[in-house]
Amino acid sequence: MTGTRKNQPVLVVSDLRRNFRTVRALRGVSLNVAGGEIHALLGPNGAGKTTLLRVLTGIIAPSSGSVEVAGIDPSDRRALQRSIGFVPANDRSFYMRISARENLRFFGRLHGLSTQGAVAQAARALEAVGLEAAADRRLFEFSHGMLKRLAFARALLTMPQALLVDEATHDLDPEGARQIRRLTKEMADAGAAVLWTTQRVEEIRGFADSVTVLSHGRVRFVGSVAGLLAHAAPEAFLLTARNGGQRGAALAAAMQDALGAAATVTAPATEDSESFGLSLTSGIPLGDAIAALAAAGITVTGCRDERPELEEAFVALTSESGS
Repeated sequence: MTGTRKNQPVLVVSDLRRNFRTVRALRGVSLNVAGGEIHALLGPNGAGKTTLLRVLTGIIAPSSGSVEVAGIDPSDRRALQRSIGFVPANDRSFYMRISARENLRFFGRLHGLSTQGAVAQAARALEAVGLEAAADRRLFEFSHGMLKRLAFARALLTMPQALLVDEATHDLDPEGARQIRRLTKEMADAGAAVLWTTQRVEEIRGFADSVTVLSHGRVRFVGSVAGLLAHAAPEAFLLTARNGGQRGAALAAAMQDALGAAATVTAPATEDSESFGLSLTSGIPLGDAIAALAAAGITVTGCRDERPELEEAFVALTSESGS
């Protein structure tokens, strides 16, 4: 990759606004993605994700605010083409009656590569996505998953500093989705800044380095995936505990007395149960809570993490009013 800017800002969006007549599609969006980083952009339909990508790729201009991609203003379309790779959600711009190799050579020339450069980069990109054996087949013979990989290959032609991936896995089988995520991770490891847009919140766990949640054109959250989980609710656990002959509501009351304001204890549904819900006050470590229970003579025999899943956190953030 040429001009790698690992750990340096590549995608810089500041107070971006975009209006379509009376519709405010983006309302003061700001985000930064560094080289080597995979930044997930989450949001329901109508959140503004596609509008943001259209601004970043230079298709539309912002109403106000500023955008830079590797130091380039997106209005400079020629320079932008060499610095950005885009994998669209639904791509119909390939020529189905010619081969994959011929398509990539054509798009390479369109992006400013020399004839020799386009030939070399097409071969490299086809190998990177595992399509070298099908390189000379016409595209109407390709499966949907193969076309997705070819779209990714086209994004690699110029070895871009920024990679924008729009809902790339939403209609792929698990293996196809895994391949696309692997390719994306390899690009980030090589120094590209990746903006990965999706509604499938479960796929960003263990994949994205950071996340922005958009709703009604506004940023609702920016931070880590762990931070997104923590944002929705206090840390919650399911404990099993005993204290002599105490059970049920009596034991729950004893636990609450021992913990005070540090946590909220939920009594079990039945009086003979030794299982309790425990929600910690923000900033209170689980170990401190267990130590406080032990000091009160209550023995914790089991503990299970019951924090909300990513989807619950996502819904909590995006269900706010859009006014």
